[in-house]
Amino acid sequence: MINKGSLLHISKDREILIREENFAYLLPCDKLKNIISNFTITFPNRTIISDDYTIMPHGSVTLVLFYYQTELYSLLFGPATKSVKVGNIANKCDSIFIVEFQPAGFYPLKKINQNELTDKIIPFSMMDTSLDTAMKKIFRTSLSVDELLYKFEKIILQSILFQYPKELAHAIKVIIQTEGTMASADISEKIFYCPRHLNRLFNVHLGISMKSFSRLVRINKSFQLLNEKSNSLASICEKLGYYDVSHFVKDFKLVCNITPQQYRTNMSDFYNEIAKF
Repeated sequence: MINKGSLLHISKDREILIREENFAYLLPCDKLKNIISNFTITFPNRTIISDDYTIMPHGSVTLVLFYYQTELYSLLFGPATKSVKVGNIANKCDSIFIVEFQPAGFYPLKKINQNELTDKIIPFSMMDTSLDTAMKKIFRTSLSVDELLYKFEKIILQSILFQYPKELAHAIKVIIQTEGTMASADISEKIFYCPRHLNRLFNVHLGISMKSFSRLVRINKSFQLLNEKSNSLASICEKLGYYDVSHFVKDFKLVCNITPQQYRTNMSDFYNEIAKF
């Protein structure tokens, strides 16, 4: 099993987003970048993860393996449209390994309507017993970060059943590039695809509608802007195309269950997506 010291010895060939003493965010190999957003390895404690630590919604699936009270567990977090408080468990874990999938990235591994998983948290063994067993073995026996990621990437590549439709990939790219501000009808027109069928693809492959995904992308963009305290709420609203501050606050609270001001006051208590959008 890897230890905290192994974070210092990651290959130069591996793209590292952020690395500190207790954690690292790493990008996958090129072959998996359309499927996986990033890997996270954490050796947590209460100084880096508070009891109130909350995952903000980002519309994607997350697979988490972790040691808790010497036992190894794996949980699948379905496409997230609601915030989830995890700190009071996470900061008691010995180590955590997280696989964050891209929007629609999990569907190619398990051909299941993602609507069935939206905002659910289930043991990964309920999804695929043999794959769960294999992944746990990799996490348990790997002696370095490089070994862990290489073996995980290999087993994920072997598990991919197919690629999702190019029309969906194009629509997701447009939504991210336009920061969630483009209307659904305009997106459909831009990629020359029927709005009703495109929305069906979103519901099946992402587990949420095209409009809901656009809202989540927009809110995740606002996290990035709120993290810079020099940005006023008015300038953020203008950047993201809101009519006024009250509309932005209403939309933000609808998605996150807190106001932008509350987020800004307690930023260290929230995790928001750093790689997808």
